[in-house]
Amino acid sequence: MQLQVTNSPFTSEQAELINKLLPTLTDAQLNWLGGYLTFYHAGSVKSAGAELAVTSVVEAPATAVISQAPREATVLFGSQTGNAQRLAGRLADSLKEQGFNVTLSAMNKYKTNNLKKAGYLFILVSTHGEGDPPDNALTFYEFLYSKRAPRLEDTKFSVLALGDISYEFFCKTGQDFDQRLAELGAERIADRVDCDVDFEDSAAGWIAAVNGAVATAQAPTSAQEVAGTAFIPSSPASTSDYSRNNPFMAEVLENLNLNGKGSDRETRHLELSLEGSGLTYAPGDAVGVYPQNDPVLVDNILTFLKWNPEETVVIGKSGETSSLHTALLHHFEITVLTKPLLEKAAAFSGNGKLAELVKSENKEELKAYLNGRDLLDLLQDYAPWTLTASDLTSLLRKLPPRLYSIASSLNAHPDEVHLTIRKVEYEAHQRERKGVCSAFTSERLEPGDTLPIFIQQNPNFKLPVNPDAPVIMVGPGTGVAPFRAFLEDREELGATGDTWLFYGDRHFVTDFLYQTDWQRMVADEILTKLDVAFSRDTDEKVYVQQRMLENGQELYEWLENGAHVYVCGDEKYMAHDVQAALLAIIGQYGGKSPEVASAYLAELQEQGRYQRDVY
Repeated sequence: MQLQVTNSPFTSEQAELINKLLPTLTDAQLNWLGGYLTFYHAGSVKSAGAELAVTSVVEAPATAVISQAPREATVLFGSQTGNAQRLAGRLADSLKEQGFNVTLSAMNKYKTNNLKKAGYLFILVSTHGEGDPPDNALTFYEFLYSKRAPRLEDTKFSVLALGDISYEFFCKTGQDFDQRLAELGAERIADRVDCDVDFEDSAAGWIAAVNGAVATAQAPTSAQEVAGTAFIPSSPASTSDYSRNNPFMAEVLENLNLNGKGSDRETRHLELSLEGSGLTYAPGDAVGVYPQNDPVLVDNILTFLKWNPEETVVIGKSGETSSLHTALLHHFEITVLTKPLLEKAAAFSGNGKLAELVKSENKEELKAYLNGRDLLDLLQDYAPWTLTASDLTSLLRKLPPRLYSIASSLNAHPDEVHLTIRKVEYEAHQRERKGVCSAFTSERLEPGDTLPIFIQQNPNFKLPVNPDAPVIMVGPGTGVAPFRAFLEDREELGATGDTWLFYGDRHFVTDFLYQTDWQRMVADEILTKLDVAFSRDTDEKVYVQQRMLENGQELYEWLENGAHVYVCGDEKYMAHDVQAALLAIIGQYGGKSPEVASAYLAELQEQGRYQRDVY
């Protein structure tokens, strides 16, 4: 919509300026501007000059605030990898700057009897697995959907949902919270925002919208009623020069295959230099890696479309450009299809069957098509196309980073970080497929090359503070990576607590990742117990959960003696099987019913003694 003198209160010169500006703004900038205008109208902003820069606090006359809105805010997060927790902290800081008393808490630490008194309630939550809440959101989620949940007519709320749009149940947990709070009578003061893996701008926009909404609710009726300070939403200053949005180019020191000759698997051990970056990490954290797409796939796409690889296209929201070839190689996801992508692409397809597919009520048909196919499949299956190069890049989402658990201790390897990456290869729809990052690191990354990375802190997967506490670790395959970091760090710090590792893979001879490390640690009494399961070395397959059951009585004794349990690896099968084994052990050797065993394990989780890093 274009502003005109006839349909607005602006002069022709003002309307022209506004019409030039608005189309260039991102959603985050529009939300920020909304919050700014709220303060400007209230008289909090004294000039539109220097104070419009990203100052977070603007001075105003110090007189009493007249406000009927509550001054208490509750910010709850449910987070598996730490993103929702970090964003929750950012929102809490901004609300504090507005003068709120803020309760910031993980959902499983929040006392639900306080919920009725929450004047403002803000939920930030990721979706895990098959549409499930993350571990530290589960108990609060169940409470909210139970008969014990209170009516919340006096509560104002908003929800930020984190997810990955390539999954069927994209942001379902956040959507559930948003719906349930409304059902309980709470008032939504800012619309829910569903964030894809490239979440920073969307999350910043939501935080700005929340700040604008609470400021509007509390806005005084005249400039003389504004007290103390007023907050203008902005991103907090970074504590490091390098971040998700500004990755560090880490030099590759080593790139080794951990699997032995004859293995049908390839697992890379990467050692990266952090020298000069100022980046630090703790055991349990992860590294985000920005990979490159397969150049063969990029060339095949360009050849099929008969496009000039050197054509210039826009690659960023601020108008940054690159060649089309570089854009597809480095900046856009081309190996995963999503429903939103197909819906947008249908407008450019001359094949009506694509529109029929996305509009069909047969969800299974669409799900089957999306599974295992990439952009080249889509282009070939639904030609002809009216796409231009600019159209295509506007349809694609940014190439997301891949997160890998850190396999080293910074105390043991100063200025280095180690990763464990298993190469993904399979055949689907008559073509060979490869994992984007795993193929890149195994096939096209050599020592001396650089890799764009950032540190992803994970406060929900951390060693016990007490170095004497026993530790049980369950990590089959590459899930063992963080436990190498755990044990290296405990060795460097002189921790004395007992440690027990359950490890599994296919074959002892070729697939025993970090075998010499574990053997040395056992010999040096850093690792107290090591139990392994190699599923293909015996007629009957055996897995880590079976080793746990075989050692059930001793494992339960460890739990009773204060052991912390850590599980890392596949969420879909392994993590569920391991949890079932834990429940069986607690039930059998603790003499507990299934209900009491579940409560026992839930209590361990709430105490931080049962932590999972699953994917």
